[in-house]
Amino acid sequence: MDFEKRYVALGDSFSEGVGDPAPDRPNGVRGWTDRVAEQLITADPAWGYANLAIRGKKLPQIVAEQVPHAIELKPTLVTISAGGNDILRPRVDVEAIARQLDGALADLKGTGAAVVVFTGFDVSKSPLVNTTLGRVALFNERLREIADRREVVIADYWRWRQFQNFGYWDEDRLHMNTAGHTLMATRILELLRAEHSIEVPELSTPAARSRVELLKENATWAKVHLLPWVKRRLTGVSSGDNMSAKYPDYVQVAAD
Repeated sequence: MDFEKRYVALGDSFSEGVGDPAPDRPNGVRGWTDRVAEQLITADPAWGYANLAIRGKKLPQIVAEQVPHAIELKPTLVTISAGGNDILRPRVDVEAIARQLDGALADLKGTGAAVVVFTGFDVSKSPLVNTTLGRVALFNERLREIADRREVVIADYWRWRQFQNFGYWDEDRLHMNTAGHTLMATRILELLRAEHSIEVPELSTPAARSRVELLKENATWAKVHLLPWVKRRLTGVSSGDNMSAKYPDYVQVAAD
């Protein structure tokens, strides 16, 4: 089916939708990108939606594999979030990945599409990755300079402080949960000045926990999430190995 308006999402687990489970959808996740597409399509059936994002992908992979595919799809709207997995590595050249993203954004803008790119999240309150705060801040500053020069729209995740509430985060403490993805969808739709009917769920107040309960919870998290995450990075294995894009060609998705 040919679509007059074409939205393509690029990136890693953030844009794939990890943390927002949906067993009936490809890769078992929904995510903010699906939710944005649902609203665009509901308002105007001329929209088609493709999602090329795959969890665990680093920027060179996204540039080499997803960007050319996106260009072939002749998009009118692109969202891209990339660089987060690179910044989490023990060693990274932030200036180099910023230059690489600059080239990718230039190529995407060359299609005539509107392009939205995400800054990195403010990790200052995230114990697992807060040591990368300086890297993220430098990357964001370079990205803002690039966005100004390329006339790309910034989705400023760094400054959206509402996401600092841990109620929007999955139990792995690395990905947004369903509430977080829902909130993110509203932010992007508002950035696009698109109407929507999404209602963000109210967060319940977490029950008070004793020191012993917190220690047990942290120990369980370390065993279930932290150690496997560290092992993958030490062995060069990615959670996205052998996975395919959710929607490699245009489809129409409907809200549940």
